[in-house]
Amino acid sequence: MARRIDVSGAGGVRLAAWEFGDPPKTDPADGSTGEDAPGVLLLHGLMGRASHWASTARWLAERHRAVALDQRGHGQSDKSPLASFTREAYVEDAEAALVQLGLAPAVVIGHAMGALTAWQLAAARPDLVRGVIICDMRASALGAASQREWAAWFKAWPVPFATLADVRKWFGEDDPWVERPNPARGEFYAEVMHESADGWRPVFVPEQMLQSRETWVYDAHWEELAQVRCPALVVRGLDGELGRAEAQEMVRVLPLGEYAEVADAGHLVHYDQPEGWRAAIEPFLEGVRGV
Repeated sequence: MARRIDVSGAGGVRLAAWEFGDPPKTDPADGSTGEDAPGVLLLHGLMGRASHWASTARWLAERHRAVALDQRGHGQSDKSPLASFTREAYVEDAEAALVQLGLAPAVVIGHAMGALTAWQLAAARPDLVRGVIICDMRASALGAASQREWAAWFKAWPVPFATLADVRKWFGEDDPWVERPNPARGEFYAEVMHESADGWRPVFVPEQMLQSRETWVYDAHWEELAQVRCPALVVRGLDGELGRAEAQEMVRVLPLGEYAEVADAGHLVHYDQPEGWRAAIEPFLEGVRGV
Protein backbone atom coordinates (compact mmCIF):
# COMPACT_ATOMS: atom_id res chain seq x y z
CA MET A 1 0.00 0.00 0.00
CA ALA A 2 0.94 3.64 -0.38
CA ARG A 3 -1.38 6.13 1.26
CA ARG A 4 -0.94 9.84 0.63
CA ILE A 5 -1.81 12.46 3.25
CA ASP A 6 -1.61 16.15 2.40
CA VAL A 7 0.10 18.45 4.88
CA SER A 8 0.11 22.24 4.91
CA GLY A 9 3.68 23.41 5.41
CA ALA A 10 5.24 26.79 6.16
CA GLY A 11 3.72 29.58 4.08
CA GLY A 12 0.90 27.29 3.01
CA VAL A 13 3.11 25.10 0.81
CA ARG A 14 1.33 21.82 0.06
CA LEU A 15 3.35 18.80 1.12
CA ALA A 16 2.73 15.12 0.37
CA ALA A 17 3.23 12.67 3.24
CA TRP A 18 3.17 8.91 2.68
CA GLU A 19 2.48 5.73 4.62
CA PHE A 20 3.90 2.64 2.93
CA GLY A 21 2.66 0.02 5.36
CA ASP A 22 -0.42 -0.67 7.42
CA PRO A 23 -0.08 0.55 11.02
CA PRO A 24 0.37 -2.06 13.76
CA LYS A 25 -2.70 -4.04 14.72
CA THR A 26 -4.32 -3.89 18.15
CA ASP A 27 -2.09 -5.39 20.84
CA PRO A 28 -4.24 -7.59 23.13
CA ALA A 29 -1.64 -7.24 25.90
CA ASP A 30 -2.28 -3.55 26.44
CA GLY A 31 -5.23 -2.74 24.19
CA SER A 32 -3.17 -0.32 22.11
CA THR A 33 -4.08 0.31 18.47
CA GLY A 34 -2.16 1.37 15.39
CA GLU A 35 -3.01 4.97 16.13
CA ASP A 36 -1.32 4.58 19.53
CA ALA A 37 1.91 3.24 18.00
CA PRO A 38 5.03 5.39 18.45
CA GLY A 39 5.38 7.86 15.60
CA VAL A 40 8.29 8.01 13.18
CA LEU A 41 8.84 10.76 10.62
CA LEU A 42 11.22 9.98 7.75
CA LEU A 43 13.00 12.85 5.97
CA HIS A 44 14.86 12.21 2.70
CA GLY A 45 17.95 14.07 1.55
CA LEU A 46 18.43 16.70 -1.14
CA MET A 47 16.87 15.54 -4.45
CA GLY A 48 15.30 12.55 -2.69
CA ARG A 49 11.67 11.67 -2.17
CA ALA A 50 9.51 9.86 0.36
CA SER A 51 9.47 6.64 -1.67
CA HIS A 52 13.20 6.20 -1.04
CA TRP A 53 12.13 5.26 2.50
CA ALA A 54 9.51 2.69 1.40
CA SER A 55 11.36 -0.43 2.55
CA THR A 56 12.38 1.20 5.85
CA ALA A 57 8.82 2.43 6.43
CA ARG A 58 7.33 -1.01 5.80
CA TRP A 59 9.36 -2.79 8.46
CA LEU A 60 8.94 0.12 10.84
CA ALA A 61 5.18 -0.23 10.40
CA GLU A 62 5.33 -3.52 12.29
CA ARG A 63 5.69 -1.57 15.56
CA HIS A 64 5.45 2.13 14.68
CA ARG A 65 3.30 4.54 12.75
CA ALA A 66 5.87 5.53 10.13
CA VAL A 67 5.27 8.42 7.72
CA ALA A 68 7.69 9.67 5.06
CA LEU A 69 7.50 13.27 3.87
CA ASP A 70 8.10 14.65 0.39
CA GLN A 71 9.81 17.84 1.48
CA ARG A 72 9.14 21.11 -0.33
CA GLY A 73 10.47 21.11 -3.85
CA HIS A 74 10.71 17.31 -3.85
CA GLY A 75 8.59 14.34 -4.91
CA GLN A 76 4.92 15.25 -5.20
CA SER A 77 5.10 18.29 -2.91
CA ASP A 78 4.79 21.84 -4.22
CA LYS A 79 7.63 23.31 -6.28
CA SER A 80 6.37 26.88 -6.55
CA PRO A 81 9.00 29.38 -7.76
CA LEU A 82 7.69 31.70 -5.03
CA ALA A 83 8.31 29.23 -2.20
CA SER A 84 11.04 29.74 0.36
CA PHE A 85 13.82 27.16 0.54
CA THR A 86 15.44 28.31 3.77
CA ARG A 87 16.44 26.06 6.65
CA GLU A 88 13.65 27.60 8.68
CA ALA A 89 11.07 26.62 6.07
CA TYR A 90 12.22 23.00 5.97
CA VAL A 91 12.20 22.75 9.77
CA GLU A 92 8.76 24.36 10.02
CA ASP A 93 7.46 21.91 7.41
CA ALA A 94 8.67 18.95 9.48
CA GLU A 95 7.13 20.49 12.59
CA ALA A 96 3.82 20.95 10.74
CA ALA A 97 3.91 17.32 9.58
CA LEU A 98 4.42 16.00 13.13
CA VAL A 99 1.55 18.11 14.47
CA GLN A 100 -0.95 17.62 11.64
CA LEU A 101 -0.30 13.88 11.38
CA GLY A 102 -0.50 13.37 15.14
CA LEU A 103 2.91 11.70 15.29
CA ALA A 104 4.49 13.63 18.14
CA PRO A 105 6.46 12.96 20.18
CA ALA A 106 8.17 11.07 17.37
CA VAL A 107 11.49 9.64 16.36
CA VAL A 108 12.69 11.67 13.38
CA ILE A 109 14.94 9.80 10.95
CA GLY A 110 16.78 11.90 8.42
CA HIS A 111 19.22 11.25 5.61
CA ALA A 112 21.70 13.99 4.59
CA MET A 113 19.74 17.27 4.33
CA GLY A 114 16.83 15.53 6.06
CA ALA A 115 19.13 14.66 8.97
CA LEU A 116 20.08 18.31 9.39
CA THR A 117 16.37 19.19 9.42
CA ALA A 118 15.81 16.45 12.01
CA TRP A 119 18.38 17.72 14.49
CA GLN A 120 17.44 21.36 13.97
CA LEU A 121 13.82 20.44 14.68
CA ALA A 122 14.80 18.46 17.78
CA ALA A 123 16.80 21.44 19.05
CA ALA A 124 13.95 23.90 18.43
CA ARG A 125 10.98 21.74 19.48
CA PRO A 126 12.09 19.12 22.02
CA ASP A 127 8.45 18.55 22.94
CA LEU A 128 7.80 17.06 19.48
CA VAL A 129 10.87 14.81 19.14
CA ARG A 130 11.70 11.83 21.35
CA GLY A 131 14.68 10.60 19.34
CA VAL A 132 16.73 11.46 16.25
CA ILE A 133 18.60 9.30 13.76
CA ILE A 134 21.18 11.25 11.75
CA CYS A 135 22.28 9.42 8.62
CA ASP A 136 25.42 10.55 6.76
CA MET A 137 25.18 14.32 7.33
CA ARG A 138 28.12 16.48 8.33
CA ALA A 139 27.92 19.19 10.99
CA SER A 140 30.89 21.11 9.60
CA ALA A 141 30.67 23.78 6.90
CA LEU A 142 31.21 22.51 3.35
CA GLY A 143 32.09 25.89 1.86
CA ALA A 144 31.74 27.84 -1.37
CA ALA A 145 33.82 25.42 -3.42
CA SER A 146 31.36 22.64 -2.66
CA GLN A 147 28.44 24.75 -3.87
CA ARG A 148 30.27 25.59 -7.11
CA GLU A 149 30.99 21.90 -7.68
CA TRP A 150 27.32 21.05 -7.29
CA ALA A 151 26.24 23.79 -9.71
CA ALA A 152 28.69 22.46 -12.30
CA TRP A 153 27.52 18.89 -11.66
CA PHE A 154 23.89 19.75 -12.37
CA LYS A 155 24.93 21.35 -15.66
CA ALA A 156 26.77 18.15 -16.62
CA TRP A 157 23.65 16.00 -16.49
CA PRO A 158 22.78 14.80 -20.03
CA VAL A 159 19.08 15.69 -19.73
CA PRO A 160 16.70 14.72 -21.05
CA PHE A 161 17.53 11.05 -20.72
CA ALA A 162 16.07 8.92 -23.51
CA THR A 163 15.16 6.02 -21.21
CA LEU A 164 15.23 5.07 -17.54
CA ALA A 165 17.98 2.60 -18.44
CA ASP A 166 20.06 5.60 -19.52
CA VAL A 167 19.34 7.25 -16.17
CA ARG A 168 20.50 4.17 -14.29
CA LYS A 169 23.64 3.83 -16.39
CA TRP A 170 24.69 7.48 -16.13
CA PHE A 171 24.21 7.84 -12.38
CA GLY A 172 25.40 4.32 -11.66
CA GLU A 173 28.44 4.23 -13.99
CA ASP A 174 29.13 7.25 -16.22
CA ASP A 175 28.73 10.16 -13.79
CA PRO A 176 32.24 11.55 -13.10
CA TRP A 177 31.39 11.50 -9.39
CA VAL A 178 31.06 7.68 -9.45
CA GLU A 179 34.33 6.01 -8.49
CA ARG A 180 33.14 2.49 -9.32
CA PRO A 181 29.86 1.05 -10.70
CA ASN A 182 27.05 1.56 -8.22
CA PRO A 183 23.69 0.09 -9.34
CA ALA A 184 21.93 1.28 -6.17
CA ARG A 185 22.86 4.87 -7.01
CA GLY A 186 21.46 4.40 -10.51
CA GLU A 187 18.19 3.10 -9.08
CA PHE A 188 18.06 5.96 -6.56
CA TYR A 189 18.17 8.57 -9.32
CA ALA A 190 15.81 6.65 -11.61
CA GLU A 191 13.25 7.02 -8.84
CA VAL A 192 13.41 10.83 -8.99
CA MET A 193 12.81 11.05 -12.74
CA HIS A 194 9.54 11.47 -14.59
CA GLU A 195 8.71 11.11 -18.27
CA SER A 196 8.15 14.34 -20.17
CA ALA A 197 7.49 15.04 -23.85
CA ASP A 198 11.18 14.89 -24.77
CA GLY A 199 12.42 12.19 -22.39
CA TRP A 200 13.14 11.64 -18.70
CA ARG A 201 13.80 14.65 -16.46
CA PRO A 202 14.10 15.12 -12.68
CA VAL A 203 10.88 15.66 -10.72
CA PHE A 204 12.61 18.54 -8.93
CA VAL A 205 13.91 21.88 -10.21
CA PRO A 206 17.73 21.85 -10.01
CA GLU A 207 17.82 25.58 -9.25
CA GLN A 208 15.60 25.01 -6.21
CA MET A 209 17.93 22.25 -5.03
CA LEU A 210 20.87 24.66 -5.22
CA GLN A 211 18.82 27.27 -3.33
CA SER A 212 18.06 24.71 -0.63
CA ARG A 213 21.68 23.63 -0.37
CA GLU A 214 22.97 27.19 -0.25
CA THR A 215 21.21 27.72 3.07
CA TRP A 216 23.43 25.23 4.91
CA VAL A 217 26.75 24.68 3.10
CA TYR A 218 28.42 27.90 4.29
CA ASP A 219 27.70 27.34 7.98
CA ALA A 220 28.66 24.80 10.62
CA HIS A 221 25.84 23.28 12.69
CA TRP A 222 27.58 22.12 15.86
CA GLU A 223 25.73 24.55 18.13
CA GLU A 224 22.30 23.20 17.18
CA LEU A 225 23.63 19.66 17.49
CA ALA A 226 24.60 20.38 21.09
CA GLN A 227 21.05 21.58 21.78
CA VAL A 228 19.51 18.19 20.94
CA ARG A 229 18.51 16.81 24.34
CA CYS A 230 16.81 13.61 23.24
CA PRO A 231 18.63 10.35 22.39
CA ALA A 232 20.39 10.65 19.02
CA LEU A 233 22.07 8.08 16.79
CA VAL A 234 24.69 9.09 14.21
CA VAL A 235 24.93 6.54 11.38
CA ARG A 236 27.47 6.55 8.58
CA GLY A 237 28.30 4.32 5.65
CA LEU A 238 31.97 3.33 5.63
CA ASP A 239 32.27 4.83 2.13
CA GLY A 240 29.89 7.72 2.75
CA GLU A 241 30.46 11.47 2.95
CA LEU A 242 30.58 11.65 6.75
CA GLY A 243 34.02 10.62 7.98
CA ARG A 244 34.48 8.53 11.10
CA ALA A 245 36.34 11.24 13.03
CA GLU A 246 33.64 13.85 12.40
CA ALA A 247 30.87 11.36 13.14
CA GLN A 248 32.44 10.48 16.49
CA GLU A 249 32.88 14.17 17.31
CA MET A 250 29.18 14.67 16.56
CA VAL A 251 28.38 11.87 18.99
CA ARG A 252 30.56 13.55 21.61
CA VAL A 253 28.80 16.90 21.12
CA LEU A 254 25.33 15.37 21.32
CA PRO A 255 24.25 15.14 24.98
CA LEU A 256 22.80 11.65 24.42
CA GLY A 257 24.68 10.62 21.29
CA GLU A 258 25.31 7.10 20.00
CA TYR A 259 27.25 5.85 16.97
CA ALA A 260 26.74 3.18 14.32
CA GLU A 261 28.26 2.43 10.95
CA VAL A 262 27.20 0.25 8.04
CA ALA A 263 29.77 -1.75 6.10
CA ASP A 264 29.77 -1.74 2.28
CA ALA A 265 27.53 1.36 2.24
CA GLY A 266 28.15 4.73 0.64
CA HIS A 267 26.24 7.94 1.13
CA LEU A 268 22.88 6.29 0.36
CA VAL A 269 23.16 4.04 3.39
CA HIS A 270 19.53 2.90 3.67
CA TYR A 271 19.36 2.38 -0.10
CA ASP A 272 22.75 0.69 -0.50
CA GLN A 273 22.50 -1.77 2.38
CA PRO A 274 18.93 -2.02 3.73
CA GLU A 275 19.67 -5.01 5.97
CA GLY A 276 22.78 -3.40 7.45
CA TRP A 277 20.84 -0.16 7.92
CA ARG A 278 18.08 -1.96 9.78
CA ALA A 279 20.57 -3.75 12.03
CA ALA A 280 22.24 -0.42 12.83
CA ILE A 281 19.12 1.48 13.86
CA GLU A 282 16.80 -1.18 15.31
CA PRO A 283 18.47 -1.38 18.75
CA PHE A 284 18.28 2.42 19.08
CA LEU A 285 14.60 2.45 18.12
CA GLU A 286 13.83 -0.26 20.65
CA GLY A 287 15.66 1.70 23.34
CA VAL A 288 13.78 4.92 22.58
CA ARG A 289 10.49 3.04 22.38
CA GLY A 290 11.03 1.71 25.88
CA VAL A 291 11.72 5.12 27.41
